[in-house]
Amino acid sequence: MEFLIITGMSGAGKSQAVKALEDINYYCMDNVPPSLLPEFANLCRESKKTIDKVAIVVDIRGGIFFNDLFKSLDLLKSEGFKYEILFLDATDDVLTKRFKELRRPHPLTPDGRVLDGIETERLKLNEVKERANHIIDTSNLTTAMLKEEIHRIFLEGKEQKKITISIISFGFKLGIPIDSDLVFDVRFLPNPHYITELRDKTGNDEDVQKYVMKFPQSNEFFDKLKDMIDFLIPHYIKEGKTQLVIGIGCTGGKHRSVTIANLLGDYIERDNYRVIITHRDIMK
Repeated sequence: MEFLIITGMSGAGKSQAVKALEDINYYCMDNVPPSLLPEFANLCRESKKTIDKVAIVVDIRGGIFFNDLFKSLDLLKSEGFKYEILFLDATDDVLTKRFKELRRPHPLTPDGRVLDGIETERLKLNEVKERANHIIDTSNLTTAMLKEEIHRIFLEGKEQKKITISIISFGFKLGIPIDSDLVFDVRFLPNPHYITELRDKTGNDEDVQKYVMKFPQSNEFFDKLKDMIDFLIPHYIKEGKTQLVIGIGCTGGKHRSVTIANLLGDYIERDNYRVIITHRDIMK
C-alpha cells in the first residue's frame, strides 16, 4: 500500500494537492490527528475494499496533536508500513499575499499578524521538511501546474530534485522582477528588433532564436551561464533552498531575453530539475 503524508505551510496548496491526488485514485483524508495514523493505516490494510493508495493531510491545524507526528511515523515504520512525505512550501511574501486575498487569518495567529504566524509555522515544520521525500514550492505555480507536478511524481513516477527553478524573461525598461535571486543582462547581444522581418516576432520563434545565437558572443555567454548555473544550483540545494528565481533581461523582454530563457530552461530540465519558464513582458 502506498501511504503518503501531505504536510507543509498553510496556504501553500495542500488542498489543491489533495484534489490532484484524488484524480489519480488516491484515497485522501484531510486534517487527521497524527496519533491516529497507525490505526488508520491498519484499517486500510484490513479493509475489504481494495485501498492501495492513501494520502493523508497532517499539519499545524491539529494544534498540540501535531507534536505526535514523529512518534506516529516511527510506529508506522515499526509496523511495516512504508510511507513518503510530500511537503508543500512557498515564500513568505506569497503566503502572506494569499492569506490577504482570501481574507483569512493564519491558524497560528488568528488575532495577530499573518507574517508572525508564518514565521512560527516554519520553525514548527522545519524537522518534517528535512525528512520530506518530495518538496514542491508553489510560489510560482498555478493550480494547473501543481496538478501536473503531482501527476508527474505520483502517477508517472518521474522524481525530481527538491528545488523549483523559475526562469523569468523581462524587459529592463519595465523593471526587474522583484523576486529574482539571480539577474542576467543580455542587452549586449545583437538585437533582432532592428531586423525588419524579426521585429514583430519573439524569442519563441525559431528564426529569432537562430539570429540571436548565430553570434560568437551569444554562444560564449551561454556556455559561461551554463557553467555558473551548474555550479550554483547544487549549493542552493545544500543550503536548503527550494525556490530559485532566475531573471533574464533585455531591453523590451521580447527577443533576446526570451531566447536565452528558453534555452536555459531546456538545459536545466535535462538534469531532472523542476523548471518553470515565464515570459513576463513578451506581449508588452
